[in-house]
This record gives sequence, structure tokens and C-alpha cells, in this order.
Amino acid sequence: MTAPLSPAAAIINPNAGSSTRPSDMRPFAERARRAFAEANLSGEIVFTERAGHARELAADFVRRGFSPIIAWGGDGTVNEVATALAFQDAVLGIVPTGSGNGLARELGISLRPERAIATAAWGIDRTIDVGELSGRLFVNLAGVGLDASVASLFNRLAGRGLLRYVQATLSLVFSYVAQAYTITAGEETFEHRALIVELANGRQYGYGALVAPHAKLDDGLLDLVVVGPLSPLRALWGVRRLFNGTIDQDPDVSMRTASSITISAEQPIRFHVDGEVVEGSETLTATVHPGALRVRVPG
Repeated sequence: MTAPLSPAAAIINPNAGSSTRPSDMRPFAERARRAFAEANLSGEIVFTERAGHARELAADFVRRGFSPIIAWGGDGTVNEVATALAFQDAVLGIVPTGSGNGLARELGISLRPERAIATAAWGIDRTIDVGELSGRLFVNLAGVGLDASVASLFNRLAGRGLLRYVQATLSLVFSYVAQAYTITAGEETFEHRALIVELANGRQYGYGALVAPHAKLDDGLLDLVVVGPLSPLRALWGVRRLFNGTIDQDPDVSMRTASSITISAEQPIRFHVDGEVVEGSETLTATVHPGALRVRVPG
């Protein structure tokens, strides 16, 4: 077991997972303090106030020697904190309270805050890779196409959770048109009309939906998943493959691994990194940074 030798920090996004009023922050703080006490942790508990704030707070905690630094929130909060901790000695802890919690599920971290805090305090340290797409780091998934558009709509909807994600998907799947891309993976270049182009460090979106069933967080590679043009009904029927782990058997899906990937189109490309949406240029370049992040996981 790894004993915490320095003060810990918890960076809490009070809006993760649901639409939360500022008045609800006191119960969050009390629950966090109780979890810290039960795990015999000392340190600081802070709340995010805006997008990007978790990254700023985490960078400050790194400078002040805190570890573990715990991302208490959803995939976006985890991304911000991990971005500040990448290439540093501080260890990332995760208390997953978001909608999908893809990385936490992949690492076997409990969805119960008290158990997740105990893991952050007394778990073991694992070194994982960090991906980078067009200058933006990601720890789980990045991609372009339909899922980036769904993420953009999902982030604007009132409320969170699986039902809201399904709502966002259904709102777009009947109108979204597959786009033409030129993709270079390693030394291979090909043209492809695609509904989704996913770059996977981890395997899943969350909720057990495996978009890259063979991806490994520590193999020094990204899994490239290209979903070809599908009719809306065919796409919806194919969703079942995400949940039974057989998307790689779909004839309209191609997969390969590479340490560097370039995606080009005739128009600027919208993409997501761990669910956060970015408006990019006509060419996006992805790379992987092997062993760039330390994260605490169950023993």
C-alpha cells in the first residue's frame, strides 16, 4: 500500500453529474471532510468555479508539494487536473461523480466517494500514458465527428447523466452526415468518409461502452477507431456492440494502433478531449506521451 507522505488536495466540481446549485456546496464540503478523516488524510478541499479552474488549482497544488491531488468530478474535471499533473511527480486521485466516468471505471475506482477517497489515500500508484491532440492533452479518449458534436450538445443541455447523453445522441444521429478525412496512422495514409474517428488511450466512453476494446492505458500507443458512414437506424442498432465489446467485429469499423496520428479535412475540425469540445483547424495531429501520469488505483 502507498502511504500519503505529503498533504492531499481535493478539487471538487460541484456541478459534475447533475445541475447543482451553489447552495449545495456545504454538504459537498462536509462529505469531503468526512471522507478525508476516515481515510486519515490531511490537506485542503477546494471547489471549482468555472471551466479551466480545476487545472489552475491543480497546478498551484503541484507547486506547493501536495500529493495525491484528487479530481472530484466527471471526466472533464479529471482531464483538467491530469493536464496539470502530467510530467510531474504528484499523483492523481479520482473521485468519480460525473456522467460517464470513463477513466475511473477503466481503472476500477469505486463510484462511491468514500471508497474512492480511500483508494486515493492508500491505493497503489500506476503509471499511464497521456494522449495529445492538437496541443490538448487527454487521458482517456479524444475524437472527431459525431461524438464530438454529441459532446458539444450534451454540454449545453440542462442536467447530466446517461439519459441526457442519449437525448443528445438521438437529436443528432438522424441528421449528422459522415465527413471525408485523410488519416495518417504511423506510416499508413488513407482516405475515409467517417461518422466517428476516435483516438483511444482507454477503452470506454463510460457506462461500460467499449469503443476501443483492445486499448491499453500503458502500451505507448493510441488505438485509432474509424466508424464508416451508417444510416441512422444502422448506427443505433450498432450501439449494442459498444456494450457487448464486439465493435471490432463490425464490418463498418476499422481499428489500428499508432503512436502518432494525423487527421485532415477540407474544413476546420471540431474535436473533443475527454468530452471537452474544441474548435480545431483543418489538420489535427495526435501523439502519445508514454508513462506521463501517475494515478492511484485500488490495490
